[in-house]
Amino acid sequence: MTESRESRSSGRDETLEDRFKRQGSERPREESPVESEKQTNTGDAQGGGHSSVDQLDSSNMLVPSAMEPGAVNRYVVSKQIRQMQEPRYLTPDDLAERRIIYPDSPDRKLVNRFRNLRTKLLEMSGHRNFALVVTGATEGAGASYIAMNLAAAFAFDESKTALLIDCNLREPSLHTALDMAPEAGLTDFLEEPEYDIARIIYPTGIPRLRLIPAGSRRESPGEFFTSFRMRQFMQAVRRRYPDRFIILDTASVGESPDARILAELCDYSLLVVPHGRVTPSVVEQAAGAFQREKFAGAIING
Repeated sequence: MTESRESRSSGRDETLEDRFKRQGSERPREESPVESEKQTNTGDAQGGGHSSVDQLDSSNMLVPSAMEPGAVNRYVVSKQIRQMQEPRYLTPDDLAERRIIYPDSPDRKLVNRFRNLRTKLLEMSGHRNFALVVTGATEGAGASYIAMNLAAAFAFDESKTALLIDCNLREPSLHTALDMAPEAGLTDFLEEPEYDIARIIYPTGIPRLRLIPAGSRRESPGEFFTSFRMRQFMQAVRRRYPDRFIILDTASVGESPDARILAELCDYSLLVVPHGRVTPSVVEQAAGAFQREKFAGAIING
């Protein structure tokens, strides 16, 4: 496993972004699956200038009268998740080119590895949703690759969604891997107090998986993550989207304090270790950057 994505064939007639524009699809508004609040058009996350579509409104959903009271919210959320719209879908060939797993992938060994990792994390959390930092022990460990596919594995579950946040402000790569050209992202939200979270959450082309890209401003990234605004952001995104597993892709712990800082705002941390490229002492030092009770473990990539 490696973090970098293979280059697209030069003989390909059009990019996914071109196809998206050619189809004239509208980019659906991102909203909370448990809230029926109305947002203005200026609160839409723009994907190449596409307008919003009608929001889902939980107040208009019919709930079977025989359901137990505690199951009503779960029913409404599940129904809303099934109605989440995608302006485009990545095909199996698209996903294979990007080395992203999908349920029917012929590489069953790889799919099962990520499913097993997902299961272990769920067992650790008591099957509750959580926020997870994924970081490398060293630069080039493959943390973005692991974060992407782990998020995809969580999105396999049709009753849950995953939110992938690119916190590697020095070398963001997730939007490129997904062939996206976002107009705004995390740093834009952190710098602008009036920014609506919905403006920076983008469909990925993978059902039930959303992306918050790094953003347009990346000077002094450490200052973004130590800000009160970042703490507010994490609290808001967790409260607003309680159905989601949130995965933060960060710069390696060996080159930046970002992962350690963000780990304080999350439930767990996962360390990616490149196979055969680091010594046990380096791994031990990297793992020591996290609180013991929040350290989910290390995964060897390669």
